[in-house]
Amino acid sequence: MLRVGVVGGIGSGKSSVCTLLESMGYPVFYADIESKRLCDTSPDLRTALIDAFGTHIYSDTGILNRPVFASIIFNNPQQLKLANEIIHPEVRDEYLRWVSKQTTRISFIESAILLQGIFYSEIDKIVLVRAPEQERVQRAMKRGNISEQVVFERIKNQLTEEQMKEKAHFIINNDENELIIPQIELLVKELTEI
Repeated sequence: MLRVGVVGGIGSGKSSVCTLLESMGYPVFYADIESKRLCDTSPDLRTALIDAFGTHIYSDTGILNRPVFASIIFNNPQQLKLANEIIHPEVRDEYLRWVSKQTTRISFIESAILLQGIFYSEIDKIVLVRAPEQERVQRAMKRGNISEQVVFERIKNQLTEEQMKEKAHFIINNDENELIIPQIELLVKELTEI
């Protein structure tokens, strides 16, 4: 099976591209969604995060308090690195379990930080979804109901578009100048020929 990573900065449209890929019959593992789910449901992960960051990052019902956790990790590179070192191995294991059950010729994984984490070694090809920064910022603000400052704090913790482009095998431009569906159709055609 060809394992394809879909990357891009915050608000670039990775999830929109992956939704279209799913509608075409391709399975997609959403690493960010799985990460959130595991932070809420995995006792081992919860214990490790509490040991590292304190009990206040979880609510009384055992759900990760994302705004509190984000305020800790996105303002401190060492704390972000520690959080990733705790969370990523469990998400990676979940991904490997998931991918072993897939039966299609191609599967996809969507992740904002795929190129920065331990998933990278598991991936055969990389698709970069690009969009102008101002569009990305506006999308992220609207989707997450967060301020422009928060979006820029998250952007500074991601690879730049140029850094992602260096590792990408395919690029999808998600802006007002190009239609996205023909680009995805071309991507799938090229992937099926590999």
